[in-house]
Amino acid sequence: MMASLLTQTPTPMTETTKQVPSLYEWLGGAEVMTRLMVKFYERVSADELLRPLFGEMPVDHPQHVADFVGEVTGGPHDYTATRGGHATMLAHHFGKNISEAQRRRWVNLLLDSADEVGLPADPEFRSALVAYLEWGSRLAVINSQLPPGTVADPATPMPKWGWGVPGGPYQPEKE
Repeated sequence: MMASLLTQTPTPMTETTKQVPSLYEWLGGAEVMTRLMVKFYERVSADELLRPLFGEMPVDHPQHVADFVGEVTGGPHDYTATRGGHATMLAHHFGKNISEAQRRRWVNLLLDSADEVGLPADPEFRSALVAYLEWGSRLAVINSQLPPGTVADPATPMPKWGWGVPGGPYQPEKE
């Protein structure tokens, strides 16, 4: 399993380049992001606490979320190009009244899915991933309290999430 993870890292940081890959590149790009969201929404559909929020989701919902999270983490701007950007995502949450218990379950199921599909386990990546999930899910709860019919400003910029304080992936020094 670990060997396949190493082959999924398309832009490793090297001494000569010092380039830090985006979170999207580090996790393996579009294919891995899509696998993550398909696995995650399989779990969500089977979850009694989350099913009321997602029971009516269209079959392409996992791909839309993969495109959104991919864009936020440094991937292509597919969500903005095809779905309308951050304002569209905000609007999906208005009037949903997401509870704290639902938010926490959502985060936990996504992290379980990340483990299952083999996302990188290095502490820097996981710190950035958990930070984004906490931040984004807490904003979703806040936005979900707004009444249905609320209109998001279409100029609302797409969030951009990076490595944060660690500044990049863990790269053990070679002896």
